[in-house]
Amino acid sequence: MSKEKNVVNYYVLCNKLKDVIRTGWIDWNVNRDRVESVAEHIFGVQMLAIAMKSEYQYDIDIMKVIFMLAIHELGETIIGDLTLFQISKEEKEKIEHEAVHKILSSLIDGEKIEELFLEFDSHETKEALFAYQCDKLECDIQSKLYDQEKCVDLNNQDNNETINNDKVKKLLEEGKSFSDMWLSFGQSKYPYDDNFMSVSNYVMNNEIGESFTKKVKKKKLD
Repeated sequence: MSKEKNVVNYYVLCNKLKDVIRTGWIDWNVNRDRVESVAEHIFGVQMLAIAMKSEYQYDIDIMKVIFMLAIHELGETIIGDLTLFQISKEEKEKIEHEAVHKILSSLIDGEKIEELFLEFDSHETKEALFAYQCDKLECDIQSKLYDQEKCVDLNNQDNNETINNDKVKKLLEEGKSFSDMWLSFGQSKYPYDDNFMSVSNYVMNNEIGESFTKKVKKKKLD
C-alpha cells in the first residue's frame, strides 16, 4: 500500500469520529440541535489539558499529553463509543486494543503510536495520569454546560439504563441536579488530584462560560 493511501485511509477513518455522538449524551436524552461528537470531545479535552498545564504548572511533557489525547479514542472508529455501563472495563479494553492495533498496523510509525495509546490507557506515567484526569473532567464540565442550557429532563429518562445504576440513583435521590450528579460521580470514581478536584468543585458551584464569553465579546467591541 502506498504512503499516500495510508495517509488518506487513516484520515478518513479518524474523520468518522466527527459523526459519532457521545453515547452518554444519547443515553441521557440530551435535547439539543447539535450534541457533542467524539471528535469534539477530543478537541475539548486537549484544550482543557492546555489550560490545566498553564494554571497549575504541572511538570509534564504537554506535547506528549496532547498527542495521547489526539489518539485516545482511536478505537471508537471501529467499536463505537461504549460506556462502562454497557460493557465491562476488561472487555472494552480487549476489543479496543485489538481495534487500535488493527488501525495502526499499516502506518510506518504505527508501533510507536500504539505504545503511546497503551501508555495513556495504563494511567501509570505522569503524562498518562494527567491526560486521563483531563479526559474524565472534560465530560463532567460538558454535563454542566448541557445542564445550564436545560437540555436534560430527568423526568424523561424511560429508556435510560444508566439512571438505574445504584450510585447514580442515590445521587439523584439526594436531590442532585443532572450535572451535580455527574460531577459528584466523577469525584468519587476517578483519581482526581487536588487541582482537578478543585476545578470540578468550581464547576459544580458556579455558572460557567457565560460571563467570560460576554467579557471577550465586550473587549472585542472596545
